Amino acid sequence: MTEHNEISEDDDGQPKAAVVQANSPAAPLVNSLYRQQAEARMRQGSALLPGDVTAMSPEEVRHLLHELGVHQIELEMQNEELRHSQMALDAARERYFDLYDLAPVGYFATSGHGIIRQVNLTAASQFGMVRSALLNQPLSQRIVSEDQDVYYRHRKLLIENGEAPPFELRMIKQDGTSFWAHLTMTLAYDADGMTELRAVLNDINDRKLVEAERLSLQQNLQAKNDELERARVVADKANQAKSDFLSSMSHELRTPLHAILGFGQLLGSGTTAESPPPTLEQKKTIEQILKAGWHLLELINEILDLSVIEAGKIVLSMEPVSLPEILHECQNMVEPMAHQRAIKITLPADEIPCFVDADRIRIKQILINLLSNAIKYNKQGGSVSIIYGARRAGYIRICVTDTGSGLSQDNLLQLFQPFSRLDHHVDKEEGTGIGLVVCKRLVELMGGTIEVESVVGKGSTFWIELAQAASSQMTNPKTVLSGIADNQIDDQIAGQSYSMLYVEDNLANLMLVQAIIARRPLIRLLTAPNGKRGIAMAREFLPDIILMDIDLPDISGIEVLKTLSGDVATAHIPVIAISANAMPRDIALGKKAGFVRYLTKPINIDAFMKFLDEGLIVESTPKAAAP
Repeated sequence: MTEHNEISEDDDGQPKAAVVQANSPAAPLVNSLYRQQAEARMRQGSALLPGDVTAMSPEEVRHLLHELGVHQIELEMQNEELRHSQMALDAARERYFDLYDLAPVGYFATSGHGIIRQVNLTAASQFGMVRSALLNQPLSQRIVSEDQDVYYRHRKLLIENGEAPPFELRMIKQDGTSFWAHLTMTLAYDADGMTELRAVLNDINDRKLVEAERLSLQQNLQAKNDELERARVVADKANQAKSDFLSSMSHELRTPLHAILGFGQLLGSGTTAESPPPTLEQKKTIEQILKAGWHLLELINEILDLSVIEAGKIVLSMEPVSLPEILHECQNMVEPMAHQRAIKITLPADEIPCFVDADRIRIKQILINLLSNAIKYNKQGGSVSIIYGARRAGYIRICVTDTGSGLSQDNLLQLFQPFSRLDHHVDKEEGTGIGLVVCKRLVELMGGTIEVESVVGKGSTFWIELAQAASSQMTNPKTVLSGIADNQIDDQIAGQSYSMLYVEDNLANLMLVQAIIARRPLIRLLTAPNGKRGIAMAREFLPDIILMDIDLPDISGIEVLKTLSGDVATAHIPVIAISANAMPRDIALGKKAGFVRYLTKPINIDAFMKFLDEGLIVESTPKAAAP
C-alpha cells in the first residue's frame, strides 16, 4: 500500500510529517497543502540549490528532504493518475476501433475529391481487400463504370447542399466481380477544416438477387398470363365459333325437322274429311318417319347439351323436387318403349315422401336417360327396378337396376367418356354415346355423384346421389299457365272466335301451322312474311295472339316484339316465339325480350295446341266472331 507523510505543525509552527495512506480520504488535502507550500517557497526564492546544502542547518536539511519526499510522492500519484487515464483511453480507443472496424456495415471517409482516407475492416472485407490497399485510392475505382454517374451526382449534391439522399449502385471487388451496395453519405470537416465525406456502405447484393429473381418470376408470370390470355381469347373465339356453328347447325336441322315431324304428326292423326285416318300400312310408315325424326332431334339436343355444359354456360334452377312424383312422370314417358320389349318397370311399393335439391328439368332428363338405357340394353321380357333412400347423411341415392347382360371392367372404364359406345351394343341400339356423359356433368353440377355397379350376365345398377331437401321447402312443381283444367279449355274455346297472326317467312313452316290451326275452325289465322308486315297487320287487325318467328328476312322477331310492346294499341297482345334457335342463350334472350312463351322447332302438336289454347283463354280478351 502506498503511504506518504501527513503534514502537522510542531511547537514553532513548522509543518511536520505524519504517515498518511495514499488512498486515505485526507490524501487529496495533503497533496494540495504540499503543492501550495512548494509553490510559495518558489515564489519567495526560499528554495535552495543542491550546492547550498552545506550552508543549511540540520533542521533545514530535514525540512528540505521532507519537502522533496512530499514532491516525490505527489509526482508518483500524478503518474499513477496518468497511467490510469492512459489505460482508460486505450480501452476506449480499443472499444472504438472494435465498433468501427467490426461493425456490420462498412465505414469509410473520403476527401472532397473522393480519395479514401479512412476505411474500416468491414468495408475492406466487402471489397475483398486489405485496408491498406484501399487507402489513398479514388473511391470511383471501386464503382462499376455504368454507375459512376450516380456516385458523382450524389457527391456533388452533398457538397453543394450539405445533404443527399441514400442511393444504390454496383461496386467492384478485388477479384473483379461486382455487388450491389446501398450508400448513405454525410458531409463533415477534418481537423484542418477540409471537406470530408463520410459514408456508410451496406452490401445489398442478396436482396438485389432476390428482387431480380422476383422480377424475373413476375415477368415470366406476366408472360404466362399474356400467353394464357391470348389462349383464352383464341379459345373464346373457338368457343364462339363452335357455338355459332352449333346454333346454325341446330337451326338448319330443326327447320326441316319441324316440317317432317309436324306433317308426320298430322298424317298420323288425320281425322278430318280432307285428312282421313291413315291405313295400317300408312300408319306403320308414318311411325317410322316420326321415330327417325324424334331420334334425330334427340341426338341434336344431346350434342347441344354437351357443348353448353362444356362451355360452362348452363344455368340450373335448383329447387326441392318430389322424388316419387318425378319418378312417376319418367316412368310414364318410357313406358311405351318398355311395353314394346315386354319389360316391366317397378317403383317402390311404399312411396315415402322424399325431396331432393335439383333442377327439375335436368333431373328428369337424367332419370329418363338412365331408364331408357336400362330398357334398351335389357333382355326381352326383363325388368327395370327403381329404389331410393338415404345412404349417407344429407343425401338421397336413386338406383336404377336392369336385368341386362351387364358390363365388363373394360366397358366400365369407357362408360362416361364422350362419344364412347360399348362394342357389343353398337350395332344393336341407336345413340351418340354422349347421353351418360351429359348425365354425369349435370349430376356433378347439381352437387351430386353418379356411379355404376355391374355384373356380367346379371345386369347393371346405375345410381345417383343428390342432396336431400326439406319437405317444408316444397313448392308445387307443376306449372300450368292458366291454372285452368284441360277439360275447361275446350269448353271456353267453344263458342268463341279468335284471331291469330303468324309472322313467318318459311313456306313449309307456314303450311304446317295452317294445317294445325285448321283443327280449330273458330281461330282465324293471319300470316305475314316478314317483320315489318307483321307490325302493320298487328296494328290493323289487333289479333288475340301472335306467333313470331325470330329469324325474319328484314328485322328480327325480337325487334318486332319491342315495337309492338311500345305501341299502346298492341302492347296487350301476347306474343309466342316459335323458332329453330334452340340454344340456351337464344331462349334466355327471347324470355328476356318479353315473349310469353318460347317454343322451339320442331314442335309437338298436342303440346303446341295446349299452349295455344291456354294463351287464348288467359292472355286474351274474347271478341266478337271474326267475319
